[in-house]
Amino acid sequence: MGVLEAFDTITEPHAARILVVDDEPAMQRMIVTYLNEQNMRASAVSGRKGLLHTLAVREPDLILLDLHLGEDDGLDLLRELRGKSIVPVILITGHRRDEIDRVVGLELGADDYITKPFGMRELLARIRATLRRRTMDSLTPARRSEHRYGFDGWLFDQRARQLTSPAGDAVALTKGEFALLSAFVAAPRRTLSREHLLQATRLHEDVFDRSIDVQILRLRRKLEDDPRAPRFIRTQRGAGYIFDVDVQIG
Repeated sequence: MGVLEAFDTITEPHAARILVVDDEPAMQRMIVTYLNEQNMRASAVSGRKGLLHTLAVREPDLILLDLHLGEDDGLDLLRELRGKSIVPVILITGHRRDEIDRVVGLELGADDYITKPFGMRELLARIRATLRRRTMDSLTPARRSEHRYGFDGWLFDQRARQLTSPAGDAVALTKGEFALLSAFVAAPRRTLSREHLLQATRLHEDVFDRSIDVQILRLRRKLEDDPRAPRFIRTQRGAGYIFDVDVQIG
């Protein structure tokens, strides 16, 4: 369960730190060796204990997480991780038919996935693309003007990308849910059309989030005591949706 340290290679001063969470030694060595050859700083752990230890010492720039670990369930580990950190995560899935696991993983906050068997060049491209998106997000004016919002005991910290329930529990949000809630808290008690929400969240760019109504349903399940009788996100028939609660900006 210990850390498989990265091989001693000379890397760039600002080389991305990549943590591989996989319980197959051969896969660990192959990925770590290749990424280090590409001027990254890679290391590997085999499960939950190693991952949590690494996060406590220093958070990596990106995590590669195998969903099919021996002793630990990958989705449970991702759920726990998202309660502690917003570090980018790319899932490694074992079979192309594991579509449900991939979708659930994305809903839990994973940034991307790659399916075995995969080529190292594709993996590298996905890592670079994920890191690039995260960097660009942090530089946009919208990110610089992010706030902490409070409503009915809930706390929504945009900069930390965290939603906390009135009981103090961290609630994981997908990228689509985060963008949707951001649109709502910015315009409380105002009716927002589906077209406005689609434009504000840019869900049409995500193959897994084409329907704003599906995103509304998922967000209701996380916010509402009874999603069938919502009191926060109410439907305005023929007009759109309204976030019907007072919102405080902290």
